[in-house]
Amino acid sequence: MKKIFHSFLLQFLFWILFFNLTRAVFLLYHWPIIRVERIPLAELLGVFWFSFKLDLATACYFMFIPFLLLLVQSLYSPRWLNRVNQIYTFLLIVFYSLTTTGEMGIYSEWKTKLTYKVIKYLSHPSEIYNSAETGTFYLLLAIFVVISASGIFLYLRFFYRELNAVKRNLWFSGGLLLLVPGFLVAGMRGGFQQIPINQSQSYFSGYNILNIAAVNNAFNLYISVFENLQNFERDPYVFMDQSRADTIFKQIYATPADSTVKILTATRPNIVMIILESWSADLIQSLGGEAGITPEFHQLEKEGILFDQVYASGSRSEQGMASIFGGFPAHPVSSITVQPDKFVKLPSLVLTLKEKGYATAFYFGGQLIYGNIKGYIIYNGFEKIMEVYDFPKSLPRGKLGIHDQFTLGYMEHDLARSKQPFFAALFTLSTHSPWDQPSEKPLKWGDNEQEYINAAWYTDRCLGNFFRQARQTNWYDSTLFILIADHSHNSYRNWHPQSKEYHRIPLLFVGPVIREEYRGTTISKTGNQHDIAATLLAQMGISSAPFRYSKNLLNPLVPDFAYYSTEDGVGWFSPDGYFTYDKGTDFYYWWSDPHLNEKNRLQGQAYLQTVFSDYMDK
Repeated sequence: MKKIFHSFLLQFLFWILFFNLTRAVFLLYHWPIIRVERIPLAELLGVFWFSFKLDLATACYFMFIPFLLLLVQSLYSPRWLNRVNQIYTFLLIVFYSLTTTGEMGIYSEWKTKLTYKVIKYLSHPSEIYNSAETGTFYLLLAIFVVISASGIFLYLRFFYRELNAVKRNLWFSGGLLLLVPGFLVAGMRGGFQQIPINQSQSYFSGYNILNIAAVNNAFNLYISVFENLQNFERDPYVFMDQSRADTIFKQIYATPADSTVKILTATRPNIVMIILESWSADLIQSLGGEAGITPEFHQLEKEGILFDQVYASGSRSEQGMASIFGGFPAHPVSSITVQPDKFVKLPSLVLTLKEKGYATAFYFGGQLIYGNIKGYIIYNGFEKIMEVYDFPKSLPRGKLGIHDQFTLGYMEHDLARSKQPFFAALFTLSTHSPWDQPSEKPLKWGDNEQEYINAAWYTDRCLGNFFRQARQTNWYDSTLFILIADHSHNSYRNWHPQSKEYHRIPLLFVGPVIREEYRGTTISKTGNQHDIAATLLAQMGISSAPFRYSKNLLNPLVPDFAYYSTEDGVGWFSPDGYFTYDKGTDFYYWWSDPHLNEKNRLQGQAYLQTVFSDYMDK
């Protein structure tokens, strides 16, 4: 009987050790970030201390099947039961190794752990492969193999015990059956307290990467999948009575009058929207970024209107598309673009313009399958949709698709053949990993984001060339250009991913149809991408009533506020204060005040509740 107890204990200890080994590999992989952020050694080591309780809970989950096998072996111990235990453990080792390497791959882009939303993208593995630098992909694949093989070796060499011909003891087996399940269940819950353990148990640092490393991968993924599957049956973001939320929501948008500043010389201009992949405000000198990253954009500002307080409502491209074209804010858990039954109920900026006689086109040098963007774009009524397969095969391309200079050049020529007025949107590509743009990389600073800022420098140069060529065309003088990011990205400033600074993005209206007196000006109304619809349509004398979340940033009387969603919560920024709330950990971040303003808290929560309830009802 001692053998059975010894085998159970060793296997349990193996999981605690293996979790920490994979955690150490994760931290080593991201050592450049740790070095740049100058994280103290004591706080770094705290990862292994604060991770223990979640690791213990996860180990209890993992040990439930081995316990049942050992219980049977205490009465009946054929050799094949040992093989079953081995195979089960090997599969879990491989699974956990995969979650570790998966998080290594996504952290630099999304600053999150592996979640339900990320898992849904696995239905398009080729997109995941293409989104990673080739070297990075194969490095992560090698790390996955090494971690898996090392885990299996350690388990077999030091922790596995073969059980054969165990002497039966009914008293021992009975005690095992009575005591161990209770121990395992208590461990799964993190103790006997009323509320079971959750990820907040491992949150301990102001450095996001340390909290990410401390939270057990498997535990987090289980909670994410379990909770989010249930979220499609019930609304998880109900903070108050819906009637109260509705009242607060109406107060948030209350505008005393329409005092729209008319900035255009034409009510039906051509419109070219350039959606900038992953452009953070830190790339823009006028928004507080370092000089030299986007000098062409800086020159364009002199000919247009820069909105300097605009924030992305989400952190994914498909969320940005729904926000820009549908005026619908991003929300936690899922993206509305992946559910056709829901997004068809959204208003559409594209369809609104088509009704006014606009020809429409969408250009993207990559694949639109990611996040079901293509389905959403098709619904929006773009008459011409160009993705990587549709461009001439002669156009140079990288791993992810056709480089920005060539898609922009193609659109410039293509629009000369288009009926006017037209609405054309182009989604850039080159500021997305794997950063394989066909140019020099002149910026030798930026630490962990040097590749990113060089990619932005390349796209910026492409924009400059595009505008110089476009000025020679027959359609340029009648055109309004709108430059907007789909979402932000980590920058050389390494903002906390829950902060408003992380979500701040550029928005620029530019072009010859802008009145002379407004060129080179800045608008400081606080808003989001979903405000583009109301802002643009007001200039054209078209009602924006269907876009209930969109406000007119060129009306000085509209309220100042910005919203952004997190993986499981809300960010809110208004004159009354600023905070981010994470529901999963029931944790508030706030930076503007030592205390959270109650009015501000209610506004942010009512806004998220309204958005998510609307999403659920669609």
